[in-house]
Amino acid sequence: MTVLGSKRVMRRLSAILVADMAGYSRMMAADEEGTLGRLGALRRAIVDPTLIENRGRLVKTIGDGALMEFPSAVDAVRFAVEVQRGMATRNTDVPQEQRMEFRLGINVGDIIVGSHDIFGDEVNVAARLETLADPGGICVSERVRESVHGKLDVTFEYAGEQQLKNMERPVRIYRVRAAGTAATAHPSLPLPDKPSIAVLPFQNMSRDPEEEYFADGMVEQIITALSRTRWLFVIARNSSFTYKGRPVDVKQVARDLGVRYVLEGSVRKAGGRVRITGQLVQAETGQHIWADKFDGELADIFDLQDQVTSSVVAAIEPSLRQAEIDRARCKPTERLDAYDWYLRALPHFYALSRASLDEAIMLLGRAIAIDPHFALAKAFAARCYAWRNPQGWATAPEEERAIAVRLGREALQDGAHDPSVLWMVGFAMWQLRVDPEGALELYDRSLALNANCAQALALRGWALATAGRIDEAVPSLLQALRLSPFDSEAFFTMSALGCAYLMAGRFDEAIKWTSRALRERPSFAPALRFHAVCLVELGRLSEARDTVAHLLQLEPRLTISTLRRRAPIFDAKLMNAFLEGLRKAGLPE
Repeated sequence: MTVLGSKRVMRRLSAILVADMAGYSRMMAADEEGTLGRLGALRRAIVDPTLIENRGRLVKTIGDGALMEFPSAVDAVRFAVEVQRGMATRNTDVPQEQRMEFRLGINVGDIIVGSHDIFGDEVNVAARLETLADPGGICVSERVRESVHGKLDVTFEYAGEQQLKNMERPVRIYRVRAAGTAATAHPSLPLPDKPSIAVLPFQNMSRDPEEEYFADGMVEQIITALSRTRWLFVIARNSSFTYKGRPVDVKQVARDLGVRYVLEGSVRKAGGRVRITGQLVQAETGQHIWADKFDGELADIFDLQDQVTSSVVAAIEPSLRQAEIDRARCKPTERLDAYDWYLRALPHFYALSRASLDEAIMLLGRAIAIDPHFALAKAFAARCYAWRNPQGWATAPEEERAIAVRLGREALQDGAHDPSVLWMVGFAMWQLRVDPEGALELYDRSLALNANCAQALALRGWALATAGRIDEAVPSLLQALRLSPFDSEAFFTMSALGCAYLMAGRFDEAIKWTSRALRERPSFAPALRFHAVCLVELGRLSEARDTVAHLLQLEPRLTISTLRRRAPIFDAKLMNAFLEGLRKAGLPE
């Protein structure tokens, strides 16, 4: 209810479904009357009767899409499954270019009811979920999965946690599969030719749920330390963390990620003491080949991390030379209070929103104020500033650029042998167009110290692509995806592959990767730009203009001249071709 004296706002709990047709603009451009006729026939034959059978109502149509409301999540999911099954049957003998396929997103929650519409955050979440669905697919929120689980003959595939536009908290997303339909096919991942391991998120055993960041930070440091052991193949943090908060089958995890070993554990922080427990599983047999617990004072946290890492390495390879263990050890700071602020910044960065990056920068500033020689915190802050740049989020671009450069150079003075410092500073130098050749050198130095670093490989690949060195870029990018096959930041690497193939003039391959990137992160501005140019080169001008229109919604002041100054493409011929494609797609001068 609103304030006294105003009208009462009507609310109710509902399931919300948002539908959109894939490729509608392209089909309309090719055959307006035929497309409208087929769409009307589909509604009469499949959508409308199925909507009635499942107690739903059409709230409104939005161009080629629709907003619908259902009394329960079960009704909404049943409707979605039946519609998609009916569409698949109807499309069996239809040529690919004429197939009509819906993307469907479903959420459940409290909505505001207007006279002819419904409103609220839960409606917005459903709309964002629709953009993440594949053509012919269904994306739902965790609330929907919890409401439907066990009540319909469907399965839910976890698709990761996404920071949806204008949403404060990330949303856990699932793809719905009806019984008898094929699950999403993940590429077969053969075991590497050296020992391979994934470290799953450790369980937070502390009484305070706010200590979750501490447990996550411990795992991130253990992954980093293991990665420095040259003869190990270590899955990147972002793919390991897709299993956070989920019941897991270790054997299935190992098959999904293509590894031989899986490390599980827990962290308990109480007062000034910490306990870390760990168990290492040989996934093929399910045998626990090592398990232990490590107790100590909070002041000993880095020593405890080293003990966990060394024990895991020694269990995998008993003949390991002590030098390899020593090389894995690195104490980022002597000040534990500074380290705590650094750990607090991590989850805010991984949310990858404008507000969350502001928060991460503020927390890292506190860490640096406590320890002015904390190289990793300075490099991470430089990375945050540089990440804001391609999104158009920098409030004072030149001032932020100067801050990032200063922090990066200071980080290199104190952390020249830390592989994470090297690639983070490299990213800032490349993204902000400070020193692209120097950035490549930093990536190479980082990979010499840690060949398992997916981020360094992805960034190296992108830098090579924008320099026109395509044959070197693609293998680096594909290796990054192999090291982190379920990465929440995979859209970044996919965008880089789109860039690489675009720069090579291989537009069909490029658009496959930009499309995949945009399914993962629909608002990622660089992917939208590459996608628009691909569409122009493929003669799909109407779709290219729609893509640029979306881009301008995200950054209304974006122009050709802005990108000429900002986009990190360092080959003049490639830059001119890139900007000409955007010009044809409608980006203003």
